Amino acid sequence: MALLAALCLGARRSLAQERPGAAEGRQPSKEIADADAQQALGAPAALPTRAASLTLDRTIVQLTVSFRDVVDGEISKKLLSGLPTVITMRGYLFHESGGTPLALAAKSCRVVYDLWDEVFRIQLIQAGGQSSTIAVNVEGVLRNCAEARKLPLVERSLLRDGSRYFVAVLVEVNPMSAEMLDRIKRWVTRPPGSTAIGPGDSLFGSFVGLFVTRIGNADRKLAFRTQPSLPPAPPPPQSPPPKSPPSR
Repeated sequence: MALLAALCLGARRSLAQERPGAAEGRQPSKEIADADAQQALGAPAALPTRAASLTLDRTIVQLTVSFRDVVDGEISKKLLSGLPTVITMRGYLFHESGGTPLALAAKSCRVVYDLWDEVFRIQLIQAGGQSSTIAVNVEGVLRNCAEARKLPLVERSLLRDGSRYFVAVLVEVNPMSAEMLDRIKRWVTRPPGSTAIGPGDSLFGSFVGLFVTRIGNADRKLAFRTQPSLPPAPPPPQSPPPKSPPSR
C-alpha cells in the first residue's frame, strides 16, 4: 500500500510539471475558458445574455443581434493575411422553460483579403441564398459578417401568444469542415419560414448536437443568448376603407 501511494504521488507530481498551474490546482487559462464554455453550452439558458431584437415581417420573426467582438486583434491579423477566414453564426430558438430547440437561423461568411486590389472579398450565405460583396476595410467585414440584421428565425404561427422565448447563439471563426459548411448552405437556402427543426430533421443532430453537447475546434468562439421575450405582436388589422356614398 505504501508503494502504491508513492507511485500515485509521483504520477501527480509529473502531471503537475507537464501542465503549468496544475500543482496549485489550476488549469491553464485557455483550458479554463474552454471548460466554462463547455458547461455553458450544455445548458443554453445559462449562457450570458446579450441585447437583441425580434421583429415581425409579415409572418416571419426576424432576429437582429451583433457579435462584432468575435473579431479581436488576432482575428483581424488573420483577415489581413490573404488566407480565407470563415465566420459562422447559428441561433437556436428555445422556449423559456427549455427543452429542444424549435428553430434554427444560420449565416456564414467567407472572407479573403485581396492583396493586389487591397479589398476584402466576401461570400455570404444566409437566408435567401448566396451572395458576394466587397469591403474596403475591417469595418465593412464586421457589418457583413459579424452582425445578424433581420435574419429570418421562425414562422410566427409556431409561437404561442403569452409564452416567452430566447435565442441561444454560437459564433465561430474557422470552425468546421467543408461538409458542415455545405450543410449550413443547404439549411439557409430553404424556402422562407422553413427554419423549424425537429427530431426527424436530417440536420437536427448535426447542428444541435454540436451546439448542445460539445464545442468544435475553432480559432475563436462566442456563445450567448438573448433575453427571454414574448413573440412580436402582429400589426392590428387594417380597417376597410370607408364606403363612398351612392351617386345620384
